Amino acid sequence: MTISMILFTLTGRRISLHDRMSIAENLGESRLQGIVRLARSALLVTGVAELFGTILLSFRFVPQYGFWKGLWFSVFHSISAFCNAGFDLIGGYRSFTEYSHDPYMMIVFMGMIIAGGLGFGVILNLRNTRDLRRLRLHSKLVLTGTAFMIVFGMLMFLWIEYENPKTIGNMNLLEKILNAAFQSVTLRTAGFNTIDQVSLFDASKGIGILIMLVGGGPAGTAGGLKITTVFTLLLAARAYIRGQFETEIFGRTIPIEQVRRAMTITLLGGLFLLGMATMLSFSEQDMPAGSLGLVNQLYDATSAFCTVGVSTGVTAATSSVTRVLLILLMYGGRVGLVTVAVSLIESTTKVEKVLHYPHEDVLIG
Repeated sequence: MTISMILFTLTGRRISLHDRMSIAENLGESRLQGIVRLARSALLVTGVAELFGTILLSFRFVPQYGFWKGLWFSVFHSISAFCNAGFDLIGGYRSFTEYSHDPYMMIVFMGMIIAGGLGFGVILNLRNTRDLRRLRLHSKLVLTGTAFMIVFGMLMFLWIEYENPKTIGNMNLLEKILNAAFQSVTLRTAGFNTIDQVSLFDASKGIGILIMLVGGGPAGTAGGLKITTVFTLLLAARAYIRGQFETEIFGRTIPIEQVRRAMTITLLGGLFLLGMATMLSFSEQDMPAGSLGLVNQLYDATSAFCTVGVSTGVTAATSSVTRVLLILLMYGGRVGLVTVAVSLIESTTKVEKVLHYPHEDVLIG
């Protein structure tokens, strides 16, 4: 949408109100004033970030592959990392496992992935705000949630895989920490990997499924249910436990409409994923017992729905029917069919209610 806006501007075409509203939604903005200038800033930030990533990666790829091929690798992987695409040119289904002992490469890629996963609204808010205390609530929630999920995932992977010789067991302490951190970061929809996903313990795959579901920030390149969606639900649960009617954080109140929207998106998204994962497992029931495993199937199904890209080998070993199911999962996750459904429901039900039925309690839990 942002690129379309730039093309309209260059060709002299008038940008309609509907287009401006779509751009504002994509950038996570509630105001239409200055939205065209904001979209240009988002495009500029993207270009600068990817150029910076290209320069940093060239210090490794150029000496390894030669100038032209190394430069091409740098450009491609910089864009892939910032856009959380996960595509690589290494080949052999290895991704970046050959760089699992290279702190420089892992740190550069983690930085690019995190920056792209924050969302354009957060990046522009950081750029335009000198005092971090004056950041928008959305930015504070995304930044706090991102930091928490990265540290949580890193500590869990480090703890579970510490002695696993097939993943990080034979590495030194620094390499273990960096690879655990990379695994935590990449599962937030980047799709690269420095350790073999098949060799992970099932407990690590379970943590990975959780991290993939949370995903990154809205209005960006990340997938998943989104950090703000999940953390809004957690904050609402905290408020209920404390006996508070309103959901509050950082001195602000989250509107009840957004809490209900987060609840609906999470519920529908979870049901969609569970249903598709069940169909995926059913479609492969004729496979030899244990050849794929339910955990691996759920891991790959979640990876598809959250547009992550990591795999335990299920995709390569499955039938055409299962691959179609995975395509539907990816499409639903990227386009946001659940979010679209919620938006359509909201647009058709925002009618003033004149008839109210009497209240009656039901047993919950």
